[in-house]
Amino acid sequence: MGRPILILGAGGHARVVANLLMGRNLRITGFLDPDASLWGGDWHGIAVLGGDEKLADYPPAAHDLVNGIGSVGSAGLRRAIFERYRTAGYRFPGLVHATATVAVDVEQGEGSQIMAGAIIQTGCHIGLNAVINTGAIVDHDCRIGDHVHIAPGATLSGGVRVGENTHIGTGATVIQGIRIGSDCLVAAGAVVVRDVPDGSTVAGVPAKEGLDRK
Repeated sequence: MGRPILILGAGGHARVVANLLMGRNLRITGFLDPDASLWGGDWHGIAVLGGDEKLADYPPAAHDLVNGIGSVGSAGLRRAIFERYRTAGYRFPGLVHATATVAVDVEQGEGSQIMAGAIIQTGCHIGLNAVINTGAIVDHDCRIGDHVHIAPGATLSGGVRVGENTHIGTGATVIQGIRIGSDCLVAAGAVVVRDVPDGSTVAGVPAKEGLDRK
């Protein structure tokens, strides 16, 4: 974590990530965002340097990247950005906010982000490029797949499995031992009491399957 960091994106999630980095006293070179209207601006003194083409000025041997792209309902863009630049040789450090509580044996994948107030208990695995967002609770022995987003205030009881590219919405609850497949959407406030097949959308209390996302 000693190398300076470039943040990909300059929107809301990127600013939240920047605040996390500042709280850890890590060096931030700037934001990169394709929106030209943001170029030359700054957030708390951190400049928006330009678009992704500016990465040519910051080689992977000298800079790390942080994924500032959020995921609302779909992990596609966030995953594509991560995979593109990881293949190009850049490193995405795993991040933990200073106020998060993370058990000593949690396995945290490259590029994953554990945000303010999150709690992750013993025996958990957090996949590549996953986000455990503000105030989310992941109890013991859960396995969170690559590119998953656990939204603010969601609660996963012990032994839950979540497949890759799935979004667990704000305030959702998943009871103990449930399996949620890949490419799923669990709506905000849902209470999941039975397994969820790949590619499904579930909502309600208790959660029921809706439109197929495949």
